[in-house]
Amino acid sequence: MSESAENIVTYSSTGRVATITLNRPEARNAINGDVASGVEAAIDRLEADDDVWVGILTANTEGQKNPVFCAGADLKAINSGQAGGLNTKRGGFAGFVYRERRKPIIVAVDGLATAGGCEIVLAADLVIATTRSAFGLAEVKRNLIAGAGGLFRLPRAIGQAAAMEAILTGEPIPAERAYHLGLVSRLVEPGRAMDEARRLADQITACAPLAVYASRQVVLAAAYETDDKLKTLTNELFAGVMASEDTKEGLTAFIEKRPPNWTGR
Repeated sequence: MSESAENIVTYSSTGRVATITLNRPEARNAINGDVASGVEAAIDRLEADDDVWVGILTANTEGQKNPVFCAGADLKAINSGQAGGLNTKRGGFAGFVYRERRKPIIVAVDGLATAGGCEIVLAADLVIATTRSAFGLAEVKRNLIAGAGGLFRLPRAIGQAAAMEAILTGEPIPAERAYHLGLVSRLVEPGRAMDEARRLADQITACAPLAVYASRQVVLAAAYETDDKLKTLTNELFAGVMASEDTKEGLTAFIEKRPPNWTGR
């Protein structure tokens, strides 16, 4: 019997922040069809809720001797002919790596993120990791290639030289080195990734959401668009933000020397 996607991917929200949790610790949080559909449903829920402005993606590692955020694709599912179920039409692998969305997602990693697990991390917007974490694309050790974005996103994140070494050797990058290379935003002690992710999420939700969404869009486009296209995109988004109610609120709050009351409109 198939596992329930509702049970192996959980969703909860507190205030302006939603938490999505991979919940297959007994399988090292490997991605099967239920996980992929569960993640996609969770992203749908996040995007549709106007009261939630930021998401945190994490994983349950309870009972694991050596914590694993995600081991990538479930090889048992692939071996049984279910490889197609590991992707969704809108999200790609894990229902996430190619998913278009407005809202920023912070990934909180406390353990190994390897193969497709690393590609999930690379598809997030910000990375919080503990000192016992590591990030790797081990596919070459199994005569495979990283097919869910890792081959082009890792060089963007840490530079071609470091990425080429990690990709061609299949060896994981320790969290401290990943932090110094720029993949990890904040490095914390084991067990503290979620606490730090919530702090970062609270800092983001203190800002105007429309401006956050627009700024995120330009930063992501900068990796592949020309300066002329980025200028046009920035101008279009700037005009939309300036026409919003939140811009008037932000300026009024500044003049009145009080905290702004953002509405996302």
